[in-house]
Amino acid sequence: RAVFPQCGGMDSAATARAAPFPADELPATPRLEDGLSAADVLARRATSGPNTTPDPPRRGIASRIGGQLRDPMVMLLLVAMAVTVVLADVTDAVVIAIVITVNTVVGIAQEARADRAVDALRQLAAPTARVRRDGREQVVPAADVVPGDVVLLDAGDIVPADVRLAEAARLQIDEASLTGESVPVGKAAGAEAHAGTIVTSGRGTGIVTRTGASSALGRIAALVAAEPIRRTPLQKRLTTLSWTLGITALALSAIVLVAGLVQGRGFGEMLLVAISLTVAAVPESLPAVVTVALAMGAYRMARRSAIVRNLPAVETLGSVTVVAADKTGTLTEGRMTAEQLVTTAGTHRVSGTGYDPAGQVSPGGGNPVLRLARDILLCNDATLVPPQAGGRWTATGDPMEAALLAAAHRCGIGRDEAGNYPRIAEVPFDAARHRMTTAHGTPDGRYLVTCKGSPESVLVPALLADPPDVVARFTAEAERLAADGYRVLAVADTVHADRPPADQLERGLHLAGLVALVDPVREGADDVVRAFGEAGIRLILITGDHPATASAVADRIGLPPGRIVSGTGLDEVRADGVRVFARTRPEQKLMIVGALQEQGHVVAMTGDGVNDAPALRRADIGVAMGLGGTEAARQAGDLVLADDNLATVTHAVEEGRRIYANVRRFLGYALSGGLAEVIVMMTGPSLGFGLPLLPAQILWINMLTHGLPGVALGAEPAERGAMRQPPRPPGEAMLGAGLWRRVTATGTAIAGVSMAAALLARSHGLPWQTMLFTTLGFAQLGVAFAVRSRRVPGAPRNPLLAAAVALSVVLQVAAVLAPPLRVLLGTDALGLAGFALCAGLGVLPGIALAASRWIAGRRSPSAGPSAAAAGPTGQQGSEHHNLEV
Repeated sequence: RAVFPQCGGMDSAATARAAPFPADELPATPRLEDGLSAADVLARRATSGPNTTPDPPRRGIASRIGGQLRDPMVMLLLVAMAVTVVLADVTDAVVIAIVITVNTVVGIAQEARADRAVDALRQLAAPTARVRRDGREQVVPAADVVPGDVVLLDAGDIVPADVRLAEAARLQIDEASLTGESVPVGKAAGAEAHAGTIVTSGRGTGIVTRTGASSALGRIAALVAAEPIRRTPLQKRLTTLSWTLGITALALSAIVLVAGLVQGRGFGEMLLVAISLTVAAVPESLPAVVTVALAMGAYRMARRSAIVRNLPAVETLGSVTVVAADKTGTLTEGRMTAEQLVTTAGTHRVSGTGYDPAGQVSPGGGNPVLRLARDILLCNDATLVPPQAGGRWTATGDPMEAALLAAAHRCGIGRDEAGNYPRIAEVPFDAARHRMTTAHGTPDGRYLVTCKGSPESVLVPALLADPPDVVARFTAEAERLAADGYRVLAVADTVHADRPPADQLERGLHLAGLVALVDPVREGADDVVRAFGEAGIRLILITGDHPATASAVADRIGLPPGRIVSGTGLDEVRADGVRVFARTRPEQKLMIVGALQEQGHVVAMTGDGVNDAPALRRADIGVAMGLGGTEAARQAGDLVLADDNLATVTHAVEEGRRIYANVRRFLGYALSGGLAEVIVMMTGPSLGFGLPLLPAQILWINMLTHGLPGVALGAEPAERGAMRQPPRPPGEAMLGAGLWRRVTATGTAIAGVSMAAALLARSHGLPWQTMLFTTLGFAQLGVAFAVRSRRVPGAPRNPLLAAAVALSVVLQVAAVLAPPLRVLLGTDALGLAGFALCAGLGVLPGIALAASRWIAGRRSPSAGPSAAAAGPTGQQGSEHHNLEV
């Protein structure tokens, strides 16, 4: 299963196993000076294929339509339409067909919109490559690279395939997209460079060993493809609910059918009544309500830089109990910054953002700080690039050297200063020495030598002429900074009266100071952690970085205390209290996510690199970075953050909770009405009402009450305190947390006032069936107002609900007053007194429900930060949260 046998790269055995040719059939290695011939390229491409990873399959329109129609609630809707056709009810058949069409079109449109947005973010991993063929350099499409090609690498290039380096000069490669390491890795001849990684400095020449699906990039893509797409919690809950409602409706309909036959009624008449009752018991507008709620949520999230690729995933965020966040590029900026300077004058903090030279040092250290700034400016090969058209400062060269250059500017030493110190000699950095030394002429005719490198390579007697106590003090300070998660560089210099010989450059140096660099946390990351904590969501940090670095980041963002587990200790993944997993490989991230899911957690995984893609697919919801992320991560994710800001996830979680609450709100409303209709149809005959409601009347009420008002309920704003509640238990049913009790009570109340209207009408010689029909419709519409979300002070109400209920009331009245509708529905005309009685009785269930919710809210304390104490599963506090709905 291992993609990388060791974190730092691949051994020769792994290379042989992954090669596209058997070891005894490998073509002869070309000469570096010549490269492959055109004939060799054609022959090898025929064997190895194009240097591409398989494109994600594109779903055709038929597949997209089929996917929408296979939704369990849409299938129930199709059954409902078939029933109306059997009943020869053309009007209701057309209405239900329109609902199905709208549901399907909205879902397909959202999928297509997400695909277009992701395509707009797509950047080819390596659009071109420099190769040497037939004795000359050529630039070819990266897809045309074949095993055996001689590839030339330079700073800024993306490695087009897996390459065995034959030559390397100060070559450093950013492998963060594969390993998660935030610091570029030095490469020497004989080492391997992997596809999709970026050359940050130096140059190299190598032979392509693996391409396409055989490369490191391709093998991770295979891991992603092997991960099945998981069904969301909402999909699972709706499937269970669909089966439950379907079986219950069929059983009740059978009971009504048998009861009618026992009373001597005709089989055909009772069959139509039983089928109508089945339709009444099923909230056929649920698929439309869910789809519209999800689409509106996706639209709102897109306006906040979150692009939804999988529509049901919008709700999944509301169920999340654990967020497994990648560190580099997600919680941090993904680039080094010099944050502290240590000189003989003390410790100084450097302010500033990214590579922007604007900033300052505090406290000022005078000459010691200026001396250190001069040295890191001169012993440096990077260049800062001013922003273009409102962009931000960038850099060419090694990111760490660019960070040093920005720090020098913030100390008051500009790049122009380098012109006063022309470089006359250098000893380049290499992986064995871990330091770089340069010699410069000075304005007064002397010679300045500057040296920077790891503390272990600079703070040694062979280089320094400082007293032992000074060296010991700086050594202790370097160890302290390293323990705090900083990458520490030591800087030393000396001045010679005469030009020093090359072999004497690194002798008699004096310490100028230390530079502490860090991959800074993103602005607002601590606020995100705090928001997750208040919401009862557990945040876990996953990174390929060193444990000390990861721990320092966890401290900076305010992650609660806990253990740190490295890649070799993943047996502890099930233990509580782990806050950081460090030195993780791609397959280990899969193990972490899988283990959390086995514990019953709903896991959101964030990431930006190729190494994150398999875990993004495995997670219940994958959150990929859109700006700095790789295409592999974006394709594997359900949600793409266009601004790469983790704070957007907190908004998405709130949106997910709002959507789930609104789905439950509609269910409570629709099932209450359906239950009332069932009770009326089952108890009416025993009270002397042979056929309480005609099939067309039942379908009319459902169309009015479940249609526009149901969709409007899906647009209700979030409850106040929604983000200060723990997440709902992952195993909670759609009607759990007391909702089924509210459905029973409300449905019984609606049926009670409706039957009371019928009894009063019969006793006064009024058309009792019309009174029953009208009161039943008014009562359900009144409940729609009672179940709306509790208003957040200062926030506007949902205007769609009032408009939808008002229109439905008008249509319900028209069903009694308009002659064509009276003929269609079998109703009789009512006078003003009859409508007043229906309205007076109809508002009672809504008033009672609103009063019970108000009393429950007064008795229960407001949600607050303490709700997070319920823990990651949210067992505590969810009852109150859901009863409010």
